[in-house]
Amino acid sequence: MTFRCDGLTVDWFGYATVRIETDGGFVAYLDPGRYGVLTGEWTPDTGGVGHPPGRDYRSEDADLVCVTHDHHYDSDGIERVAAEGATVVAYEAVDADRSDRDVAPLSELPYGVERVAYGDELSVGPAEVRATPAYNRPDGPHTRGDGTPYHPEGFGCGFRLGFDGADSGASAFWPGDSDVLDAHREVDASLLLPPIGGSFTMDRRGAADLAVAVGPGLVCPIHYNTFAALEADGRAFAADVAGRGVPVVLDEE
Repeated sequence: MTFRCDGLTVDWFGYATVRIETDGGFVAYLDPGRYGVLTGEWTPDTGGVGHPPGRDYRSEDADLVCVTHDHHYDSDGIERVAAEGATVVAYEAVDADRSDRDVAPLSELPYGVERVAYGDELSVGPAEVRATPAYNRPDGPHTRGDGTPYHPEGFGCGFRLGFDGADSGASAFWPGDSDVLDAHREVDASLLLPPIGGSFTMDRRGAADLAVAVGPGLVCPIHYNTFAALEADGRAFAADVAGRGVPVVLDEE
């Protein structure tokens, strides 16, 4: 399903893959690929869960591609969406050598590549890109058996994309694979794209609290129901958020 928000046309493809297009035709993707969401191979672990269908997708239309961390780095996914001359903005710690998947290093991709750390800002065409903190707290619920966070501080980031330089003053915020952090509550965004899977990130309740704190014009949950460990009740999230006065859309079809 395609939806509109403040001059942006938005699609969730499943997992963490989101396409955002301004009315002026500038196209950005967040974390494209993985788990067959862009190759047509994705199938649900549990029948009937709300999730976009897998599709064999190759658009090569992206002006900007953002990559938050190793778990979401998919060089084939990037090549499926990136246009010639695209810019890939990746968190500074993204490292293909750490992956157990067959992925090409960022340095071998035929695009411009920019590395960012927490708080870094850069312009790509009309988009203002800002990297935000994203991690699981060591004393929180999202840790391995030995107490190590699934996403330790310094492993990945989130992204705020502002389009003040385009024909829209809209902005979108994808917190990345993260607990809810104090820094997230300070982000101004007209579109919030929170994860709600819960096993490795904030759950639907934490994401709903974040939605109230950010106060966006619209919320669309992502990063859930792709596989069993990410299964969450999107409709319960939507009811919670809407009940607190924040507009919400489910992009599950």
